[in-house]
Amino acid sequence: MPRSVLDAIDRRILVALQEDARLTVQQLAERAGLSASPCARRVRLLEAAGVITGYVAMVDQVAVGLPVSVFASVKLERQREEELDRFAVAVARWPEVVDCYLMTGQRDYLLRIVVEDLAAYERFLKDKLTRLDGVASIESSFALGQLKRVNALPIPQADRPR
Repeated sequence: MPRSVLDAIDRRILVALQEDARLTVQQLAERAGLSASPCARRVRLLEAAGVITGYVAMVDQVAVGLPVSVFASVKLERQREEELDRFAVAVARWPEVVDCYLMTGQRDYLLRIVVEDLAAYERFLKDKLTRLDGVASIESSFALGQLKRVNALPIPQADRPR
């Protein structure tokens, strides 16, 4: 469902669900300006089109004993498709990696890794990341604090100027 296909009602539904995915269909319909049945149908269509990809509970990483966020910049020896695919498959298996981006510039990937402490990050490096064939170099930066973290996208509303 391309951006141009999303109308103002779809956008209101998406904004409301990003604010609170536990809304009942009736509550969501009220926020979107619809009755419940058409609202539920639109949500199903947004899910089927892959616009809504899932629903999650936001968990505080410190509260669950994972206070350390490390940003690791990874450079591969070569950027051929096989190496890129091998890296992607490995990263997908590692629960410590919560974000991974293919990048432009000096480094090939930027990873955000969450762990309980420095020793856990050292184990992650030694047991996983450095053992992966094709990794040329790794630069790690430790986050000192988190100023902002959101999962809600700034969805432009059709009825608002951009």
